[in-house]
Amino acid sequence: MPSNRPSAAVVAIAAAVDALLVVAFAVAGRSSHAEGLDLSGVWRTAWPFLAGGAVGWVAALGWRRPFAAWPTGVAAWLGAVVIGMVLRTATGQGTAMPFIVVATLSLAVLIVGWRAALALVTRRRALRLVR
Repeated sequence: MPSNRPSAAVVAIAAAVDALLVVAFAVAGRSSHAEGLDLSGVWRTAWPFLAGGAVGWVAALGWRRPFAAWPTGVAAWLGAVVIGMVLRTATGQGTAMPFIVVATLSLAVLIVGWRAALALVTRRRALRLVR
């Protein structure tokens, strides 16, 4: 009997896309504030959001539906933002209100957005096949 569970490769791809987008967010933020784009600086900015996103993945059992905007994408996004901000505060990094707003919106577009776009494309392709 075939399993409906995604392969480990599919799960790894979804997790890697999330991680790459969080790193891109960190690079964009550092760049817009004229901060260095060296590996250690990017890592310092990105790791709290990466850790939070990973917690969100686990909470949503993301490996079951890695491409789903709900619950995986939303949980990864909320984890990245909420836990990311807590970790930034705990490590003495900035959490000014404008940054929280920008991070919340940016990470929503990135983490949930790519899944929503994928669902839209998949749905449109399926409709074309039916016609």
